[in-house]
Amino acid sequence: MGAARWMCGRTRAASDYNDSGKSILEEETVNISGLLQGLAAISWIAFIGLLALVFARASRGQATRGLTTGVIALLVIAILVTSIGVGLVFIEPDEIGMVVTVFGGGGIRPQPLAAGLHWVIPFAERVERYSIRNQAYTMSIVTGEGQVPGDDSIQVRTKDGQQVDIDATVIYAIDQSKAVTLYKTWGNGYQDGLVRPSARGIIRDAASQYGVEEIVTSKRAEMQQIITERLTDVLATNNLVLREFVLRNIRFSAEYTAAVEQKQISEQQAQQAKYIVEQKRQEAEQARQVAQGQADAAVIAAKGAADARVIQAQAEAEANQLLSQSLTPQLLQYQYIIKLAPNVQTIFVPSGNQFILPLPTTPQ
Repeated sequence: MGAARWMCGRTRAASDYNDSGKSILEEETVNISGLLQGLAAISWIAFIGLLALVFARASRGQATRGLTTGVIALLVIAILVTSIGVGLVFIEPDEIGMVVTVFGGGGIRPQPLAAGLHWVIPFAERVERYSIRNQAYTMSIVTGEGQVPGDDSIQVRTKDGQQVDIDATVIYAIDQSKAVTLYKTWGNGYQDGLVRPSARGIIRDAASQYGVEEIVTSKRAEMQQIITERLTDVLATNNLVLREFVLRNIRFSAEYTAAVEQKQISEQQAQQAKYIVEQKRQEAEQARQVAQGQADAAVIAAKGAADARVIQAQAEAEANQLLSQSLTPQLLQYQYIIKLAPNVQTIFVPSGNQFILPLPTTPQ
């Protein structure tokens, strides 16, 4: 619904203008003015013609009483129509008009003329027009962007002594309720006499409170806010309204730009060196951990071998103990006999001995 009303409003606004770009009201005013000028011309021609006829009849001694009345009537009509046509003024929808009195010290009406058709006293008053649209004043280094040809950027010396060039745009409008006072104070020179010098001075003062790196990084928004607040106060004091302050661009000197680039290169190199050192540290730590692992593995292996030998020795000792406990004379004689050579068939033993060799004795 809101969109529909807006579109209707746009359609009506567009229909208020003809193909030549003039508003319908302005065209109608021009037509009325042309019609009045035509009537005035006809009235003056008729007046002059009738006046000539009166003089001609008077020179011949003929009666002119009725003609004299017509001459007076035509004179009044011509003056009236001419006055109406000359005093007719049309104020555009985006304008207001200051009515200045030509005589009597050049006074001004206390209230400006609003948009529409008005009439002022011919030859005694004139109309000075003020646009009530938003106006933009741009200061830029780029030719053709700003109101002043060539480089019109603001050169600023920062807190740390660096020079920067600032491009900016001030968007403002006339305070309609104080337009008469503005006209009395500045006339039509408020842009060059007030907006431009005020903006440039406030920008320089604000930027000089910061270092060059602060302006382009952490403090840029803060600086823009300070400029906006100060400029708002100055314009309001002089009957203007600040709509917006735009900090367009900030440029550095060639020397500082080169220094910044070199600093960035150095920082990148330092970062790369730091990365390499960290990489080497990680590699050394990895090698240390591998060596530590290998050492730990060797210790564990040696400990395992020692433990194995202890276990084996203990097992052998226990086996020997069990073996010694199981030995008997009969077992020893048996083992002794079976260890003889298998091809021995006859054994000679002395008298009174069982074997040729004494039998081994069991341990006590």
